[in-house]
Amino acid sequence: MTLVEGMRSHLEKAVSAADEDFGWRRMWSGSAAREGVWSNVRSAEVTLLQLVSDEEAAGRVSEVMALVKDHLATDDPRRVRLARRLRSIISGEMSPSDRDLMVRALDAAYNALDDELARVRSLRNILWTATFLVLLGAAGLAVYGWFFPESLSMCFTPKVNPGDTSGIDVVCPTAEHPDQKVGTPASSLAQPRDILTVEIAGLAGAALTVIASLRRIRGTDSPYMLPLASAVLKFPTGALSAFLGLLLIRGAFVPGLSDLDSRAQVLGWAAAFGAAQHLVTRLVDDRAQMTLAEVGRTTDAVIDPERAAVRESNVLGETTGVSGPPTAFEDGAGPHEGPQERTREGAHPDEEADGSRPRAGP
Repeated sequence: MTLVEGMRSHLEKAVSAADEDFGWRRMWSGSAAREGVWSNVRSAEVTLLQLVSDEEAAGRVSEVMALVKDHLATDDPRRVRLARRLRSIISGEMSPSDRDLMVRALDAAYNALDDELARVRSLRNILWTATFLVLLGAAGLAVYGWFFPESLSMCFTPKVNPGDTSGIDVVCPTAEHPDQKVGTPASSLAQPRDILTVEIAGLAGAALTVIASLRRIRGTDSPYMLPLASAVLKFPTGALSAFLGLLLIRGAFVPGLSDLDSRAQVLGWAAAFGAAQHLVTRLVDDRAQMTLAEVGRTTDAVIDPERAAVRESNVLGETTGVSGPPTAFEDGAGPHEGPQERTREGAHPDEEADGSRPRAGP
């Protein structure tokens, strides 16, 4: 009854986690609760495998083997041993040790699946946290620029002809000021909405890269919206990169772009720098896709791929009848010849296996 009670306990925990109401914490805790539900259901399934009959366990060995191949490494001892015993179990020759091997292999595969999903959830949380922090930084710059526009001026003074003392033009993101008095500081004409306007243009540029990146995004059956978190990060990053890009231009860090001639150029460069954030966030997209690809696919980074493939093909060849290199027998017999099929040791070559000589005539 201990196994039955343990299985009932796992199912009760799964029901409790499924019924829990997290309220405003659902975004962070809801996915972890779903993960807990499936983890307890899997644990109950492992316990059930210990209680079913031999016939039912033998019928499930192929399903167990598929899960093991998806989540355990190629040279994992449990995977190799189960592959060796697969044909015997299917044929009904299952021993108590085979059932124990199936239970341990299934439990290890489910534990590996839980670890894979935990990595996806962790990366999702990191991306949402980074998005919030970058958004907080961009909003802080907009608020600071609203109250102190002269401190973070985004205004430019286009070059004038030498000797021209009629006036200068000052170009800002929200307005153009022509024929200003020579020597007028450009920052004195900055408006509270300048930084906010620049960040909005950067958001527009980032939106284009999000749309372009949709062609690379693949759907996933994991319970976490990792591609969405990766895409949302681009928006505040685009706003921040637009501000930093114009700040570099205004500081003459980009040769030939120290003075922009019109408000349209200012906003155009802001949108361009907003789209340029893709050079950085593309690495995040690649990391997200790689993490999703690792769910259900064993990681063989520490294994020589060629040797692992040969090893598994040999194991499957022994168990499923797949053709492979000939196997050496201890007694020297070939693969289609056993000791009982050869002539007895010391017998005459013309003798048959039962010891009688063939008759010469009728």
